[in-house]
Formats: sequence, structure tokens, C-alpha cells
Amino acid sequence: MDINDLRSIVTTVSFLTFVGIVVWAWSKSNQPDFDEAAQLPFKED
Repeated sequence: MDINDLRSIVTTVSFLTFVGIVVWAWSKSNQPDFDEAAQLPFKED
């Protein structure tokens, strides 16, 4: 295993992590939480 193999593995893991975050952020089950968080600046104390 040389340095190029390690670089390929790190690139692949980073890409899969990015895709996982995108899927999590756009999932319908998280939408109510994100909608509530989006309204926080407008709520009065």
C-alpha cells in the first residue's frame, strides 16, 4: 500500500461522508426540526 492508495481511500471516505450529510439534511423526517430552527430568530421572548 503506497501513499496513492491512502489518498484514494481518504477521498472515497470523505465523499461518502459528504453524501451522507446531504442525504440526512434533505430527508423528510428532519424537515419539522429544520423548520422550527428556521423560525427561531423570529420568535419573541
